[in-house]
Amino acid sequence: MPTGQYHEPPSELSPETRTFARMITSLVEEAEAIGWYEQRISVEPDPEAVAIMKNAQQEEFKHFAMDLEFLLRHKKKWRIACQGVLFHDGDIVELGEQAEEAENEA
Repeated sequence: MPTGQYHEPPSELSPETRTFARMITSLVEEAEAIGWYEQRISVEPDPEAVAIMKNAQQEEFKHFAMDLEFLLRHKKKWRIACQGVLFHDGDIVELGEQAEEAENEA
């Protein structure tokens, strides 16, 4: 049965593409949850509730990172782009441009 994660008929997609779509959906859901917790934490007056929400948000960070790592291991161009941008000092846009050049050479 098709879901919103597919833009093409699922039966016509390879198993790898369906897995990719699931992981992308999971990544998006984790990012949304992180954002929701951020909003809740910013307005919650009870310190104990904030501590619980921060703990839950940390789990979402971990899940997001795991989803991203899976995708990077399976998509070489993604890995190249992220290696060129993530965890580097400097202008983010310039790093992105350089990473794009490296992607095109791969």
